[in-house]
Amino acid sequence: MTDKNRTLPPEALEDWAVALRERFDLSAEDVPIGLILDLARDVANGVARPAAPFSAFVAGLVAGRQGGSPDEIRAAVAAVVELAGTWPERSGR
Repeated sequence: MTDKNRTLPPEALEDWAVALRERFDLSAEDVPIGLILDLARDVANGVARPAAPFSAFVAGLVAGRQGGSPDEIRAAVAAVVELAGTWPERSGR
């Protein structure tokens, strides 16, 4: 599979989200695509591109451990984005 074949067009992302929601019995509110994409963008720009998927995983893990409600998802994402926004200062770079 080439990199070109691995890039999803925007409509395919929604199809993938529907498949994930169906597979894991999730609601659309449980899978906030825009919020997660914004987190990935902010971490990629504020920390490093490879930190984006890892950070999204950590935000999901934190939200899940706190109960996994939509509010807890938003709070975990906000905390990661806030940390990414201060990263150069925190890392000493």
